[in-house]
Amino acid sequence: MNALLSTPRLILGSTSRYRRELLERLRLPFSSDSPRVDETPLCGEAPAALAERLALAKAHEVSRRHPDAVVIGADQVADLAGAPLGKPGNHERAVAQLRSMSGQTIVFHTAVAVLRPARGFERVVRVPVSVRFRELSEAEIAAYLYAEEPYDCAGSAKSEGLGIALLDAIESDDPTALIGLPLIATTRLLREAGIDALRSLV
Repeated sequence: MNALLSTPRLILGSTSRYRRELLERLRLPFSSDSPRVDETPLCGEAPAALAERLALAKAHEVSRRHPDAVVIGADQVADLAGAPLGKPGNHERAVAQLRSMSGQTIVFHTAVAVLRPARGFERVVRVPVSVRFRELSEAEIAAYLYAEEPYDCAGSAKSEGLGIALLDAIESDDPTALIGLPLIATTRLLREAGIDALRSLV
């Protein structure tokens, strides 16, 4: 019981339902707070660096409002030959993204940051996922987008849903990274920050 009482509050610095559903798998009590961060890439900023910078920025922005908590920030940037692909936001941009990704290998850079200011703890880890898209016809692109409407997903595809039919292969050390929150890295960082998902169940 003493361990439970000393466990700090956990806050997910995101309103993404995908990240919330992933974090729920760890069975840890947590709340969510929306980070208000400008996600515009800096001039010449590489997709990998952008993902790490935004994950940290989101965690810091939420941590300022909750300095006594452990805060998780995360971001994902799709990388097409060095060019970042963000969330399309609408059908037309999603069509353009999938056209450009047809037959290509895309690297999805998913970064997670964990902050615990009370202990001076700050870490960020990036987990890359290589995704090979098969050659896609205009009819397949249209059918997929109308069926799943993945306009809030970087790269315009949900691998955990029908988007898997667009792919030839996925290579990653952590399958949850592609969905938006790499849980292997997240649990490791949380342990280092003082929150252990398994010990909390004992």
